[in-house]
Amino acid sequence: MPATRYDLNPNVKKALEFMKTTDLNQLPAGKHVIDGDNLWVNIVDSDLKSPSAAKLEAHAQYIDVQIPLSGPETFGIKPVAECTSPVGEMDSERDILFYEDPVEETVTAQPGEAVIFGPDTAHAPLIGEGRIHKAIFKARVTY
Repeated sequence: MPATRYDLNPNVKKALEFMKTTDLNQLPAGKHVIDGDNLWVNIVDSDLKSPSAAKLEAHAQYIDVQIPLSGPETFGIKPVAECTSPVGEMDSERDILFYEDPVEETVTAQPGEAVIFGPDTAHAPLIGEGRIHKAIFKARVTY
């Protein structure tokens, strides 16, 4: 996996190390705490949807490291600075803000490939057909 600017975040480093030493497919569905509120992984099974049904979302306190496990997954992406249609305010308890902006640019990850979304990037996960088994790491932002 190529290095990113988020590799400097100690919680992202821990997530990448966890991925190297853990078979994510063997973890049961649900939340698995790795380092308290600093890092955890959610293992989920979800239905995929069309790009028009996918909603862009952004986070302020956590970096998402998402890994499709059972098949490819496409993600809509857009810089938060270019998003123009927020739906309400940031939900600070859930650390999420949705946008009505359309998905115009996408990236596809193959099974086992990690995609990292920092607070500066809105992303629309779960684009595709069928169902997917995936891991979503939540790594606290550090400054």
